[in-house]
Amino acid sequence: MKKYNVAILGATGAVGAEFLKLIEERNFPFSELRLLASKRSAGKEIAFMGKTYTVEEATFDSFKGIDIALFAGGSISKDFAPHAVKAGAVVIDNSSAFRMDPDVPLVVPEVNPQAILKHKGIIANPNCSTIIMVMALKPIYDLAKIKRVIVSTYQAVSGAGKEGIDELDAQVREHSEGREMTANILPSASAEKHYPIAFNLIPQIDVFCDNLYTKEEMKMVHETVKIMRDPNVKVTATCVRVPVVRSHSVSVVLRTKEKISVERARDLIAAAPGCKLTDDLASKVYPMPLDTSDQDLVYVGRIRDDLTDERGLNLWCCGDQVRKGAATNTVQIAELLLEK
Repeated sequence: MKKYNVAILGATGAVGAEFLKLIEERNFPFSELRLLASKRSAGKEIAFMGKTYTVEEATFDSFKGIDIALFAGGSISKDFAPHAVKAGAVVIDNSSAFRMDPDVPLVVPEVNPQAILKHKGIIANPNCSTIIMVMALKPIYDLAKIKRVIVSTYQAVSGAGKEGIDELDAQVREHSEGREMTANILPSASAEKHYPIAFNLIPQIDVFCDNLYTKEEMKMVHETVKIMRDPNVKVTATCVRVPVVRSHSVSVVLRTKEKISVERARDLIAAAPGCKLTDDLASKVYPMPLDTSDQDLVYVGRIRDDLTDERGLNLWCCGDQVRKGAATNTVQIAELLLEK
């Protein structure tokens, strides 16, 4: 089997660390592995598969001889991706920088693998909550088309990085000791006002747009349409940060063009690649974040008729936003590249 030279940009972060785990777990065929990060992280040593790698400072010249570059995300993607492509690498990027670029495919391998054929050097990984949702929508869409989606997300604090987890832990301690909870991270570190997440919900992820939706909510609206390649799918979203460490949860109310029964929807989800039907109410079995953490499958359950719409269905799904919502989806795209 041919082996490939792989670079990881953002190798020392949570998603970068997950890339390494997945490369080993999935036996990805690499020859050279180049770990790149900021100047601050350069020089750090990472033990991987019996070898010690030294993290290098990322520069525009870091991608010479690289076949596939996995970008963990962040604002640096827009600066580095063109240089990586110029050097001959295919970039698979986790940031939002290229997602809505008409020349950049936005890919979920189980949903729209054919889109990868149109890449011009950069392939975008969708927003984590979008990935989790469209995994559940795809089998239903293929049978009955989907006309409308009302989605509410319940997003874990790790979506805000390690700082989000640390702040949740600190606030729980402060509250248990009767002290005032300190908030510096959420809704975002750059915001002028912060709120505790412990024992709380924050109905804001990213900044507000002129239409009163947040950027996170609008990502779900636009990305779903692009992935499904159907401008007639109408999406409205509410994204909420919750005091859960890992795995996002998504509540979906959808309307199909053709009526589909709950039983048929359950069968479709059960047979869908990457989904696990978790819907045994008699045994109190349904998707929960604790069960989906450190997994690649999207769990789907609570499937039921919408009492307000004869062509409506309600469902609930959970997925690990660090794995399937980011790192796993990226590595799966890389695997698709090898097949083409």
